[in-house]
Amino acid sequence: MIINRFNLKFRTLFWVAAVLAVAALLLLAFRPRPVLVDIAEVTAGPLTVAVRDEARTRARNVYVVSAPVSGRLMRIGNRAGERVEAGAVIAIIQPGPATFMDERSRQEIQAGVRSAEAALALARAELEGAEARLTYARLEAGRTETLFAASVASRSALDRARLDVRTAAAVVGNARAGVGVQQAALEAARVRLIEPTAARSGGRAVALRAPVTGRVLRVLQESESVIAQGAPVIEIGDPRDLEVVAELLSSDAARISVGAPVVIDAWGDGPALEGRVRQVEPYGFLKVSALGVEEQRVNVIIEPVNPPAAWAAVGHGYRVETAVTVWRAEAVLRTPVSALFRHQGQWAVFKVEGNRARLQRVGIGHNNGELAEARAGLKPGERLVLHPGQSIADGVAVRIRTSTPNGE
Repeated sequence: MIINRFNLKFRTLFWVAAVLAVAALLLLAFRPRPVLVDIAEVTAGPLTVAVRDEARTRARNVYVVSAPVSGRLMRIGNRAGERVEAGAVIAIIQPGPATFMDERSRQEIQAGVRSAEAALALARAELEGAEARLTYARLEAGRTETLFAASVASRSALDRARLDVRTAAAVVGNARAGVGVQQAALEAARVRLIEPTAARSGGRAVALRAPVTGRVLRVLQESESVIAQGAPVIEIGDPRDLEVVAELLSSDAARISVGAPVVIDAWGDGPALEGRVRQVEPYGFLKVSALGVEEQRVNVIIEPVNPPAAWAAVGHGYRVETAVTVWRAEAVLRTPVSALFRHQGQWAVFKVEGNRARLQRVGIGHNNGELAEARAGLKPGERLVLHPGQSIADGVAVRIRTSTPNGE
């Protein structure tokens, strides 16, 4: 009897211990675990807000030499980068060759030649008639003078005879001019029939001269070819006198003031260069981005501050990146942008207090994409959760994984 009671008590204690052990295991398995987080501290220091975009360099004064006449451009000997003096001959343009004609044009020109020949024959016939009338007028004038000397003809008859001579002489002169005009028209019509292979290549050449002293930036037409009047041939400028042109969004350009400092980088292996805004052009233009989005852009002209020696490796038309300062403060409270999120229409962060995350609404000012100006809700040295996800909520236990001063 005693043994049975002992066995019953033992079995009861065993099952009670087993149930307690299972409950402890279930409690350990399902209890909330701390969330691993990255944190950064709120710091005080300078903050700069800049507009960053790609830009290109260009010579401040570029001279494009164009062809003053149409013709055959002879091969240009100058190469890009060579120095040229003002007034030096940089290209020669010879008269262009005659053009080929199709059969219809040839027949039209031949008909024009025949028309010019007929017009010349008519002009010559009119000249012969005018000369005959002049000869007759002179004979009549001679007879009238003889009769007037014999007191047979009157003074008025003599005056009329002399007037007829002058009138006939004027008609002869007019007829001779008409013959000259028709001869020139016939020659012009016959010249149009000359084949290009038979036309002479000689003629007066035109020399293109450098307008200023500088270097050849680009040869637009290097090989010998036939060019039209006004076609660009060569560009000349001074690559040491450079400026930077940044095509910024009009909304960003409206925030930029003349004289604003600029950081110029991504131009090579050297350190970043300094510049300042010289001009914000008043006219905007439409530009389509690589994604097909229409954007209104404005040219911002930037002049380098560094000496020309620092720009020795940069030339005309190089690609660079510019960061134009639009706002700067020497001492503000800064918070990492990666710690910010929107909560009920306001900016908020999660502060780490002990081992818990606490929701905190904050007031944010200027933002440069990495750091933001904290105007309310934060103090220096407070730790913030970076990149808070859906697993972070107010009061959730957290465990710090890494810690960086500025969220970098």
